[in-house]
Amino acid sequence: MATLALIPGLVSDSIVWAPLADAVGHRMPVHAADVSRASSISGMAENVLAATEGDLIVVGHSMGGRVAMEMARIAPDRIRGLVLANTGHHPKRDGEEVKRQQMMDLGHRSMDELADQWLPPMLHPDRLSDAGLIGHLRTMVLRAGADVHERQIRALINRPNAGAYMAELSCPILLIAARQDGWSPITQHQEIAEAARDAELVIIEDAGHFGPVERPAEVTSAIIDWLTRRFGGIYA
Repeated sequence: MATLALIPGLVSDSIVWAPLADAVGHRMPVHAADVSRASSISGMAENVLAATEGDLIVVGHSMGGRVAMEMARIAPDRIRGLVLANTGHHPKRDGEEVKRQQMMDLGHRSMDELADQWLPPMLHPDRLSDAGLIGHLRTMVLRAGADVHERQIRALINRPNAGAYMAELSCPILLIAARQDGWSPITQHQEIAEAARDAELVIIEDAGHFGPVERPAEVTSAIIDWLTRRFGGIYA
């Protein structure tokens, strides 16, 4: 039976995929990946592969999606499927490094200020008044801390160009985009779907970049439906 490897994104941890882990943990092995220690996407991918055994179905959010794609490139014989949520496949953009450096500097000055600046654009505007959700995510960001933030930002700056090998990935892919995600828009996921051999796209309504946290029931349902259809023999 394949293990479901759950990978969070930037300054994120297991809370992002906790609803999915709770929903499927009684039916298949689940591994909550730690991507806080490596300073490259490839290094993160290698660490998750080393921490697990056998076949994997890899679920990644945002930066975690990039790690998932890199795992499929490095170890295609182990990766049975990918779920890529709120992510992208493009290389570093012009001017991106300057903006990323500004965020690293801010994090080292004050993670509280970084959380206050970074989180609101990541969410559906209607969720900004949800004090419970904001507090939950803010605590997660502060738990990561400035050093983890810097390592992960540097990994993103030097990220692989997944678009260069997307067509070579033979495993089935589920793409999950959110209607109000301004950071990783729907068009970005459509580009991945067009480049991949076997991909389908689900759009989550009324959610921003943190779709798995903003709309956990809808995201979990979409993933379970895909697992059932594509991996019934493994998932059952």
